[in-house]
Amino acid sequence: MSLHVFTSEAVSEGHPDKVADQISDAILDAALARDPNAHVAAETFVGPDFCANLGELKFDGAETLDYEAIARGVVRDIGYDRPAEGFCWNTFEYLNRLTGQSPDIDQGVSRGSAEAQGAGDQGMMFGYAVRETPELMPAPLVLSHRLMRRFARERKGGNVPWLRPDAKSQVSAVYDGHRVLRIADVVVSHQTEDLPIAAIRATVEEIARDELRDTGLVDAQTRFHVNPTGKFVVGGPAGDSGLTGRKIIVDSYGGAAAHGGGAFSGKDPSKVDRSAAYYARYAAKNLVAAGAAERVQIEVSYAIGMAEPTSLFVEFFGTGRVPEEKATSVLLESGLFDFRPGMLVRELGLLRPEGWCYRDTSNGGHFGRRRFPWERLDKADALRDALGLPAQA
Repeated sequence: MSLHVFTSEAVSEGHPDKVADQISDAILDAALARDPNAHVAAETFVGPDFCANLGELKFDGAETLDYEAIARGVVRDIGYDRPAEGFCWNTFEYLNRLTGQSPDIDQGVSRGSAEAQGAGDQGMMFGYAVRETPELMPAPLVLSHRLMRRFARERKGGNVPWLRPDAKSQVSAVYDGHRVLRIADVVVSHQTEDLPIAAIRATVEEIARDELRDTGLVDAQTRFHVNPTGKFVVGGPAGDSGLTGRKIIVDSYGGAAAHGGGAFSGKDPSKVDRSAAYYARYAAKNLVAAGAAERVQIEVSYAIGMAEPTSLFVEFFGTGRVPEEKATSVLLESGLFDFRPGMLVRELGLLRPEGWCYRDTSNGGHFGRRRFPWERLDKADALRDALGLPAQA
């Protein structure tokens, strides 16, 4: 593969779509706290001083949960606390249109045992891992998320008090094959108070350079683009509407891998759009760690109400040390992995999260962060043995 540039973006917790994702996942967390078997498909829509929840629910205590208080609490935590800006936690209009889950769906999902539990929907999900960062994730996405976390710390810590919650970052990396050589361009668009653009650009670029310095990928030719339009004061839901699930590429692999199209946030783990994507990442990451390939993508598909996957496909993109067919057989037949919805939910502890919650996933990406159980590398050694690979030094 010749030299090429690949770009990924990330968004802040105050981006309108991320506001929606966080509210939806906060509702899911509250539902699971009341009933670990809760079925939740919560959508959130936000706009200028407005928030609405829609979707389907089935759990004990659904009628008494204070959804409005959950939404307002999330928005307050993010930092939308100024009514004059057009979206504020204690002034927005709230609308609740959450309803009960369809019994037609429930009869296929609720099968009594984890072994027999059917998939909550049809569709295909993808898991991906690549050996170009310690997280086994694409470098441009990892670095874009890092920038957003850094700016959130600067804002919330009071170091740069004129930063406001809405922001985007973008990193363009130069590759030689699968190896990252340097960063070509960095874009940061950050909502601010109404200040001179020159001062904003100088401060934001300084912070971005500092955050990326330890990568060794920024050089004299790296270009930084800060608030390219010249002004970003009106932001968040006051400047653009937000909807749960619109940042599926930001949430997954930054465009470096395929995506089945299903959103994650607001869905309980019976929805394989979420849980099977997590499990496919788990398998892909362990395959890379085992040395099976430098780059792994796994596709798994389901039929609604059925427990067994309808297909499983492993792709190594020419980087494999074993045949892809062998890796597929090991995933399906060795007993190391079980892609049935109820079994993968049990294995990853998705109904009773420990040390994390679903709202944690809704800001900063669902993959590449050690706190989540699908990021464990606890099966790499067993996979290595099953595939007949030599022990790694």
